[in-house]
Order: sequence, then C-alpha cells, then structure tokens
Amino acid sequence: MYQIKEISDGKYVLSLDNHVEVAAALAAFCEEKDIRAGAVYGIGAISEATFRFLDPATKKYVDKTFAEQMEITNLTGNISRRDGKVYLHLHITASRRDYTCVGGHMLSARVNGACELVVEDFRGVEIGRRFDDETGLYLYLF
Repeated sequence: MYQIKEISDGKYVLSLDNHVEVAAALAAFCEEKDIRAGAVYGIGAISEATFRFLDPATKKYVDKTFAEQMEITNLTGNISRRDGKVYLHLHITASRRDYTCVGGHMLSARVNGACELVVEDFRGVEIGRRFDDETGLYLYLF
C-alpha cells in the first residue's frame, strides 16, 4: 500500500503504491504508527477523485467526482481522532489536462502514477473532534 522512511523523530515520508486510494492508505499508516495528532502534505497524480463542499446555508455536503487524470498540485491536511479512530481532514487542489484546477475537501482520490506525502506526528499529543451545531462541522476538541 505504501513505503515509509522516517526522516526525523516523528516525521515520515510516504510513497503510496500506484492505484491505491489516498485517504485509505493514509488512515492505515496513521493506525499503524498510532498517530493521534499531526499534519500531512504532498503531491502526486490521480485518476479519480471525489471532492466535497459544505454548503453553509444547508449544512449539507455536496460531493463531486472527477474521473480523469490530474496532478495533485497541493494536498494538505491534519490528523486527529474522532470516537477513537483516525480522522483525516484533507484539502486538495488538482490540475487538469487543460491546466485548470479543481479542488476542495478531499473525500477520496485514486493514485495513478505516484503520490508522495510528508506526515508529521505530533507525538505525545492527542486532538479529538466534537460536532458543532452552528457550523455542522466536526471541529477540534482540546
């Protein structure tokens, strides 16, 4: 699913295998290393992705899937826990063949080529999530 190199205490470089789903691979890595809080960023190439947009008026998500080859120009996010499980909050910008970009909250993305991520484990820290009625979001719980 991925290869790992720890480059310093709590900082990892991941190379995801071709055709794996990015969020699933990242969540599996976080479980393997018992990461309770952290940050992630990376680049790569994908063939399919589902992005999510929260409509603040309705507090409902609108999902859109893009089934085309795209370059991840930026993937950034944070790692926390919700109900004891890994909770990834990821945002992505991806460029298309015509050099336009699409992006938003990344629900899923399938690697097609390469995906290289840096993960920072905030060792000794656990950050949870709580549901906020006003925004309809799961916000940090300190």
